Amino acid sequence: MRRRLTGRHEVTVVAGERIQAFIPDPLPPKPPLELTAQRQQLLERATLALGRLDSVTLLLPDPDLFLYAYVRREAVLSSQIEGTQSSLAQLLLFELEEAPGVPLDDVVEVSNYVAALTHGLKRLQEGFPLSNRLIREMHAVLLARGRGSEKSPGEFRRSQNWIGGTRPGNAYFVPPPPHSVQDRMAELERFLHGANNPYPALIKAALAHVQFETIHPFLDGNGRIGRLLIAFVLHCDQVLSQPILYLSLYFKQHRDEYYRLLNQVRTEGDWEAWLDFFLEGVEQTATNAVETAKRLLLLFQRDEQKIHAAGRGASTALRVFRVMCERPLVNLNQVCERTGLSFPAVARAMQTLEKLGLVRENTGQRRNRVFVYHDYLNILSEGTEAI
Repeated sequence: MRRRLTGRHEVTVVAGERIQAFIPDPLPPKPPLELTAQRQQLLERATLALGRLDSVTLLLPDPDLFLYAYVRREAVLSSQIEGTQSSLAQLLLFELEEAPGVPLDDVVEVSNYVAALTHGLKRLQEGFPLSNRLIREMHAVLLARGRGSEKSPGEFRRSQNWIGGTRPGNAYFVPPPPHSVQDRMAELERFLHGANNPYPALIKAALAHVQFETIHPFLDGNGRIGRLLIAFVLHCDQVLSQPILYLSLYFKQHRDEYYRLLNQVRTEGDWEAWLDFFLEGVEQTATNAVETAKRLLLLFQRDEQKIHAAGRGASTALRVFRVMCERPLVNLNQVCERTGLSFPAVARAMQTLEKLGLVRENTGQRRNRVFVYHDYLNILSEGTEAI
């Protein structure tokens, strides 16, 4: 439905230029969303796909294994949308503090994203509500170091920002003026906690994402925090026991359409077109995540059988292999810490895994060697190729 402009423009002066900043109306949309039979089917399919995703951890020996891998994959993808060029392997190397030749600014940015997401998860598990305070805390972690660290981490902006163009006067979109940000975010927080919200969690997440991106409350990092907000809404509303739905790959693959639909909501009030796009993305992303988890489970089972067939030394090799299932890129000292085995025992077991073709050494060095479980890393890296 094409309603009208979903807000109002306020004329303000920035750097001597008169500009029209957009102030969105509070959620939910008015008039209400048109939930046609076809749209209800989309919602049902997306909801069923989320249910399958939520149960996928039951397939895996360690639920945290999947979360660990997917958090890092999402960090790479979400940061790529903002222009970084770090790969998943580079992030894992950086976390080992052994990243020669890695583009440091990019990988620090991605590592910050992992830290922000992890911080948010921890706070929610402690019973802290999804709120503006939590959003600001996550933003402070996101911009704690590297690029953007000078752009008021953890604080809503006190100056005008804009999207596209070289200045506000020729920008593609100008978000609300700074004096309006606090009130708009307070309205969004009330909506997140159920105020006047007649819609299920999936639709709430779709609406909240657009509203957050429209307000653009920070000087930097809005896209990354806005994408995290989707998963956190679904988790807090108990649709997902863990926030493991990450839409960055879908948004990356349909980047132009994503931005077009966000703008169409603002200029024409077409929430329904955005909702259809969003629900299709949820179904596709959740289904792909389930398939990935199944592929990983089959991979682990297949490779365990190879180790069992290796005969002598299989039990030690299996202990080392299970560390690789948790962390697909490790050094020997890390494996020693996780298994309690001696360095020589770990080195021999890793040699066994190399001979079986399950792992390979990544550095080419005699010391400080790093080993990668390449089939596992290849599955995780699908779709994370740099833009």
